[in-house]
Order: sequence, then structure tokens, then C-alpha cells
Amino acid sequence: MGGLRLALSWLSVLPVPVGRVDERVARHAITAAPLVGALLGALAAAVLGLATLLGAPPLLAGLLAVTALALLTRGMHVDGLADTVDGLGCYGPPERALAVMRDGGAGPFAVVALILVVGVQATSLAELSDEPAAVVLACAAGRAGFLVCCRTGVPAARREGLGALVAGSQRLPVVLAWWAGLVALGALGAATGLLGWGAVAGLVLALAALLAVVEHVRRRFGGITGDVLGFATEVGTTLVLAAAAFG
Repeated sequence: MGGLRLALSWLSVLPVPVGRVDERVARHAITAAPLVGALLGALAAAVLGLATLLGAPPLLAGLLAVTALALLTRGMHVDGLADTVDGLGCYGPPERALAVMRDGGAGPFAVVALILVVGVQATSLAELSDEPAAVVLACAAGRAGFLVCCRTGVPAARREGLGALVAGSQRLPVVLAWWAGLVALGALGAATGLLGWGAVAGLVLALAALLAVVEHVRRRFGGITGDVLGFATEVGTTLVLAAAAFG
């Protein structure tokens, strides 16, 4: 439960008390991250459904749901997205890229990435007001991206920070179990009509994309950082939402 409490504290604005934080608790928090994602997805789906019920235009309802997610996560994941994209877009050795990411300012690459991701998420959510299960699944999959980034064998890019605390903490069977479980839940939901098969295809696409992302940041930065975890979350969530909207 210590890991779940830490995951709730890290990944949401919920005032959850946390005790001692060490490598063991941090490892369990990363393992529990998809559960927090599912909770955040349920809250976003509730905002989306309420806005739709009150007569909001679909795109406005989608934007309100994206806003709710940003508020519920303190904007942490979109900040990681912006910093990582700026780091990937700069020239120079890994040290230069990490310095750009640490700077915290939003460069042109970050601005474009934020516009695209928010736009794709909002327009996808606009099509999913009658598929709340797809929203929950997408947000859970985004946080399951943490496990892909933190799997055994993937180093940290820095000696300090969140990346150093959780890098290499997730055994491959745990990673595979989470993703297999999400695909199985998606297939069950599609078979029972709760969501479309597009969401299931999106899970497969998201996993493939996240594996490619991790390999790229290993070559570019030397490993993962906390910002990379946020980047992975937004990539996974966006791909599943977009695929579900297509479906």
C-alpha cells in the first residue's frame, strides 16, 4: 500500500500521506501507476460526460476533459513532454540535451508538441463521450508507459532525480503482465460493446511506440529521466485515444 500511496501522491493532486520513500517503495509506486491512470481516466471521463450532458459542443467537452487531466496531475506530464521534446530537438552531446531539459523553458519544439498533443487528445475525446471505458483505458495505458521506461536494463540519464530512483526497477514479466492485462481488458470491453476495437489496436500501437521511444532516449540522453516518464505517458495516452476515436 505504501507504493500505491506514493503513486497517488506523485501522479495526482490527491492529498495522500506518504511515509518513507526508498527504492523499494518507489518501485512499487511505478508498478501501481496504471491503477492511478485508470482513476484519473475515470475522472476525466466523468468531466467529459457531464460537459456533454450539459450541452457543451463536443470539442469544448474534449478540451475540458484535457484540462481536468492537466489539473489533476499538476501539469507534470505535459511539462515532461515539453522538456523531453526540447531535449530531443537540440543539437549537441547528451550533456547539452539534458541541460536544455533541465532549463525548464519551452522552446519551439515544445510549443508545437504541446499544441499537437492537446489538440489530438481533445478532438479524440470529443468522439469518445459515449465510450468512457476507452478514456479510462487510455489513461491507464499512458501510466503503464512508466513500466516500459523503467524496465530492467534501461539506465538513468542522471545520477540524481526521479529517473535515477526508478530506472531499471521493473522486471520484464511485470511489464508484460500489465500490458497483457490491459489488452485483455480492452478486448473484453470491445467484445461486450463498452468500447471499440480501435482502442485495443491503440494499445498495441502505444506499446510499440513506447519501446521505440525508450531506445531513442537511451541513445540520445544515455537513459531515462523523470521528464521522459511524462513524455511516455502523454505519447501512450494520445495514441490510444486517437486510435479509439478512429475505431
